[in-house]
Formats: sequence, structure tokens, C-alpha cells
Amino acid sequence: MAFTGKYETESEKNYDEFMKRLGLSSDRIEKGRNFKVISEIQQDGQNFTWSQHYPGGHSISNNFTIGKETEMETVGNKKFKVTVKMEGGKVVVDSANYHHTVEIVDGKLVEVSTFGGVIYERVSKKVA
Repeated sequence: MAFTGKYETESEKNYDEFMKRLGLSSDRIEKGRNFKVISEIQQDGQNFTWSQHYPGGHSISNNFTIGKETEMETVGNKKFKVTVKMEGGKVVVDSANYHHTVEIVDGKLVEVSTFGGVIYERVSKKVA
């Protein structure tokens, strides 16, 4: 499917400010600043397994089905319930305080997150 693959961070915009807004400690922000986050995505129709691997061996894995409510976990270890949508080829996570879109642009995974008025963008290249 369109999203299936393994991706490695290529570029980021607004990393420090966004991670501070999420409540991560300055130590965790420093460790992750130049780390190449690995995202592994398995898509089977409307069903997704989305894993991200961070510095220090920290990983998050979220399983969801488009259009069904699920509990998700953030990089800050916060959990929230949300219904993930697909809009115009983009995966969309929209809750009261957090908005996240993911799409494939020119073969790259483009993620845009907004939290507390701060916008963060990560572009990842496909490595497998």
C-alpha cells in the first residue's frame, strides 16, 4: 500500500520548540536533536501499524484503523483517544489540542504536527 515502508528522518523544522511544547525534558530534546528517527509503517487496506524508533532505544507503536476510534501514544508518552481519518491521501489525526497529518510526497514521508500553536515538520526518506 501507499504508506508501507521504512523511513529515516531527512530534515526537520521547529524541532526544539515543538518538543518543549510537548513537555519533553531538555535532556531528551538534546539527545534527539540530530537523531534520525526511523518510522516503520505497515498498511493493510484501512489498517495500520505505525512504529517510530527514537534515541536511547525508545520506541512507540500505534495500531489503528481508518475511521475507528483508537488509543494512541505520543513521543511524550501521553495517551489519547482519536479517530484517525484519511483525507485526500493524507492520514489525519485531529484531537482537541493536537493535529497531525502524514502524506507521501515525491516518495518521501511528510509529517506535519501542530500542538499548542507550534508547527513541526519532519520529512523522511524511504530506506526499505
